[in-house]
Amino acid sequence: MLNSKYLDDPEMTKLIYAALDASSTGIIITDNRLPDNPIIYYNRSFEEMTGYQSKDIIGHNCRFLQGQDRNQVAREKIREAINAGQGITIQIRNYTKANELFWNELFISPIHNAEGEVTHFIGVQTNITARKKVEEELLFEKESVERKIAERTEHLRLNEEYMNSIVETIRESLVVLDTELKVLSVNEAFLQTFKVTRTETAGKTLYELGNRQWDIDDLRKLLEEILPSNNPVLGFEVEHDFPHIGKKIMLLNAYRIELEGEFKDRILLAIEDITDRRKIEKRKDDFLSIASHELKTPLTALKGYIQLIKRYMPKDNANLSAIVEKSDTQVERLNKLIAELLDVSKIQSGKLDIHHDRFDFDKMVRDTVDHLQINSDTHKIIINGKTDSWFVGDESHLSQVVGNLVSNAIKYSPGKDRVEVYLAALKDHLKFSVKDYGFGIDITDQKKVFDRFYRADSIQKKFSGLGIGLYISEQIVLQHGGTLWVDSEVGKGAVFSFILPTT
Repeated sequence: MLNSKYLDDPEMTKLIYAALDASSTGIIITDNRLPDNPIIYYNRSFEEMTGYQSKDIIGHNCRFLQGQDRNQVAREKIREAINAGQGITIQIRNYTKANELFWNELFISPIHNAEGEVTHFIGVQTNITARKKVEEELLFEKESVERKIAERTEHLRLNEEYMNSIVETIRESLVVLDTELKVLSVNEAFLQTFKVTRTETAGKTLYELGNRQWDIDDLRKLLEEILPSNNPVLGFEVEHDFPHIGKKIMLLNAYRIELEGEFKDRILLAIEDITDRRKIEKRKDDFLSIASHELKTPLTALKGYIQLIKRYMPKDNANLSAIVEKSDTQVERLNKLIAELLDVSKIQSGKLDIHHDRFDFDKMVRDTVDHLQINSDTHKIIINGKTDSWFVGDESHLSQVVGNLVSNAIKYSPGKDRVEVYLAALKDHLKFSVKDYGFGIDITDQKKVFDRFYRADSIQKKFSGLGIGLYISEQIVLQHGGTLWVDSEVGKGAVFSFILPTT
């Protein structure tokens, strides 16, 4: 039985970590005492095996290794073992940061303290992809030759029909290329958008089309450098001035299609013209900037008038006092909304000023929480742990992030009586988390909640707001070199966390 006293001894910890760093297998250590059992240590082999860096690893639960492949039976067995404080050896599908699948033989062992409680888990990971591949190949070779030929022929026919139907019917411009980047076919949308004919495209390399208008440096980089090492490439932006149709901003998606037989290795290039969308976004950003600045001046005057009314109104008029107080509250709400719109405008224009001064991180969190607690009579805000860290960054903006996250936790957990804040110092990072017991967030919405103006349908129907608080918070954390994320299940609340590098 491993004992956690060694992890509490700094000298012994150094020695253990040095030994683990020399191992050729991937090793991680998680802290079972913190919410969601986050990773507090990893060795070099783990980093090399997964392709993830420190900011992607430290403070996160190791479920990120399964990407979107969350329905594996192995995951449930691991969860049961951890909940029971037991060790387990199991095989599971994992994915590198480049989204490449590898099979992992995982050995998990609990670490106990003197009282027998499980404080940590150590995970030893071995890449067995090659072994699994050999096993699958042996199994595949047992099939009869005749059946393989029939299946491959049918598979080829169906894929060819499927690919052709996509190319011809989809509204986006689509191009099918071979491995030499010669055009095999284009769809009608491509011909209409870029004013060319089929005879001008078929059999030519993409770069030779027209007057070499597709010989674009960014496009060459996508097809010749990025695509060979990634499958697929999504949302690659290219801006170019085309003859006949003018300057266009295009969003490219590229896929390598690996079929067997005659049609082996094709490249499908989808082209979306987002020029008009960007113009609309630019006008919207300009409107937000102008509107928020123009509203600031009369709002400042209005705040001044309310202060004057407070000073000169009769003290014995309770009704008038209540009306003025409510007016002041609504003005403050409007002032906060305008400030957020100004922040969005500054972020979009790259003018959000981030100052770097040394401050007590734990005190900043406590002061922010104390202010929120004064204004909340429904929820108790409980702070657990501490970082004991002096951080160099923008205290005001980070306080804004903490305030946004805790306020959201209160707002989106009506009928509950508490939210919990967790602070921890990890490997070269400090971590802040806030946990609520509210509605939770569906996994399809979790990647979008940090988008500007995005609000989930279920939330939008019940709560007011513009959907910019989390966007601003993520941008502030990113500009400090950190990462902000959410872990949640519908009906079981949500945990919003961010880490900041301390070195």
